[in-house]
Amino acid sequence: MAHISPFFKKKSTIPSVGWSFIATLCVAFNASAQTEAPGIPPAAEPSLAPVTVSGAVTKQVDVTGFADIPLDKSPFAATVIDAKTIEGISADRLADLYRFDASLSDAYNAVGYWDFVTIRGFVLDQVYNFRRDGMPISAETSLPLENKQRIEFLKGTSGIQAGTSSPGGLVNYVVKRPTNTDLRTLTLETTSYGGLLAHLDMGGRFGDDQRFGYRLNLVGADIQSYVPDADGTRSLAALAMDWRVSPDTLIEGEFELSKRKQPSVPGLSLLGNALPPADPFININSQPWSQANRFENFSGSIGIVQAINADWRWQGTLASQQLKSNDYLAYPFGCYDAGTDVYYADRFCPNGDFDLYDYRSVDERRKTQSALLKFTGLVRSGGVRHNLSFGVQGTRYSETGTPQADNNAAVGTGNIYTLPALPQDPTYQDPYTTRTERGTEFFFFDAIEWTPAFQTWLGVRYSQLNRDSVRTDGSRATSYSRNITTPWIAATWQLDAQKMIYASYGQGAESEVAPGRSRYTNAGQPLPTLKSEQAEIGIKSNSKQLNWNITAFSVTRPVSGDLGTCDLPGTCTRQIDGDARHRGIELGASGTTGPWTLGASATWLQAERQGSTIDPSLNGKRPTNVPETIVRANAAWRVPGVAGLSLLGTLSYEGSRTVLPDESVTLPAWTRLDLGVRYETRMGKYPTTLSLLVDNVANSRYFTESPYQYGHVYLFPAAPRIAKLVLQTSF
Repeated sequence: MAHISPFFKKKSTIPSVGWSFIATLCVAFNASAQTEAPGIPPAAEPSLAPVTVSGAVTKQVDVTGFADIPLDKSPFAATVIDAKTIEGISADRLADLYRFDASLSDAYNAVGYWDFVTIRGFVLDQVYNFRRDGMPISAETSLPLENKQRIEFLKGTSGIQAGTSSPGGLVNYVVKRPTNTDLRTLTLETTSYGGLLAHLDMGGRFGDDQRFGYRLNLVGADIQSYVPDADGTRSLAALAMDWRVSPDTLIEGEFELSKRKQPSVPGLSLLGNALPPADPFININSQPWSQANRFENFSGSIGIVQAINADWRWQGTLASQQLKSNDYLAYPFGCYDAGTDVYYADRFCPNGDFDLYDYRSVDERRKTQSALLKFTGLVRSGGVRHNLSFGVQGTRYSETGTPQADNNAAVGTGNIYTLPALPQDPTYQDPYTTRTERGTEFFFFDAIEWTPAFQTWLGVRYSQLNRDSVRTDGSRATSYSRNITTPWIAATWQLDAQKMIYASYGQGAESEVAPGRSRYTNAGQPLPTLKSEQAEIGIKSNSKQLNWNITAFSVTRPVSGDLGTCDLPGTCTRQIDGDARHRGIELGASGTTGPWTLGASATWLQAERQGSTIDPSLNGKRPTNVPETIVRANAAWRVPGVAGLSLLGTLSYEGSRTVLPDESVTLPAWTRLDLGVRYETRMGKYPTTLSLLVDNVANSRYFTESPYQYGHVYLFPAAPRIAKLVLQTSF
């Protein structure tokens, strides 16, 4: 239950923003599930486009693995959110982007904590399902967006892209690179709760023949949260550079250093069998001894792209990420009701009482190092064209820490309505589990063009894994090795210049070890590889005026469970216990007509548990925190007769979801409307944009999500109405 956050010596000081604006109403419809979000015109670059550098070879970065082939011609479902769209809604965390795709939803997104994402009803693994410029990273930290050119969301099983990963998909952060022309942009922002932010984005080229390029991003922010006692600060310094050695050689290097300091806000829980009030201003982590979480994130890479000839190139990349965190939390867990002599292990007491614990984990460190060698090119044989990509990737991940204060005894009893001051218990006596993981992955991709209309696609990744763990007191040592092969096949048929149909089948893999605790008969032993399977069919159409897609999918994923009473040593066995099957349909459309840019996406998801022998009553039940229906919509309207004025809006709907595994409690559906107005003008000779953005215009009260994690129900209230004033100018 690690909580983390960046380290700051003092709060950032940012110039005050002084302007006022009057918002105008705009109803909206949202982004296509296959292309960039259309609500922020104009988009800066096409979806999954390579990072092009005029006059040199190009570096292809994308989440699919087939970067040379446009997404609209590929048998994948993916969404790309570009920098223009991120800036257009003033997003500062990944969860802000879920409004642009109906397949994305929250999965434990607390104020002051890192971001979780659910895709197609599966929660992505924070260690294995995230990439930065295509290289593995840990998402167990606060990741900034200001220096990202785009965020790519792959939807579905990702066995050929990632080796081991949960089956929902992948998230790839693509870093901003040097611009071919001079760029100087300053963004100032203030919020209705007093938050301030300054962001400087600079880029250009220099030297003989403009061989050298740079991109610098600097951010400082004073976070004023709507939640009491949850204010903080964050900062970012990021630099990317390149060297066009020759028309055939490109060398790139970049790094980012980000810090965040902010208390986290625990979720609420059920009051017995009833839902609590969806009050966003309740902060259970508000004790005299409460401290802010601290995140430090350093990420960097260096790479070379070398053309071999007109058809072939090779790419080598070294990447490193180092995370440091101090994690503090006064957290609630369960409740004993003395009046009825009942212990509520996974929720609060009916009257709002809960047991409060003092959790502290200091100097957690996570390191990810990876190296990639990749060859990409074309082979023509007898009228058949092969678009090939193959290579090898090595990764090493380590996690270390010091003993934690995670004591079994609660410091006292709190109540969501009247939170008393309770004594602290910072006894660092709980050992920390250190981990080391090493992996080598060999991959091969081939897109075979048989005719201009018909293609088949092949992919396979072979992964060699070695993992070790031990507690800081030397106990519970585990070690295992595993070889995993994940194949994928697909076929596409181009119906005409715009429309394409496709079908695909792929496998994913996860590994799991039984917990190293005395109650398990197989403590520390690896379980059989959890092999997930996905079948997908779809049709997509792309033109200048209208893009649309229809996708149907079925994903099956094994589920582990505990057999036995699990109350005494040797009474519990961790084993595979059936699976979860998620079947669904995704719809998306986006386009422009006159002054309008419109889009919408919808997902219908039938998810159920099946094949459980440990608890057959779960079979046929819907997993927790998985809504059956999600609809997103957005629109942008350029006001006729008023040059530079646009009205913006987004609408999000998420259907009801189960709170408990037995489906006895349900979280109601909710709808949120976000509106904005933007005015593009000039201040003297400087292009300037003024924006007023209002999230949750109706100030609706609801719970956004209900994750069931760590054996406990969590309920996160939606943020109240928040307004942002943004000034952006180029100079």
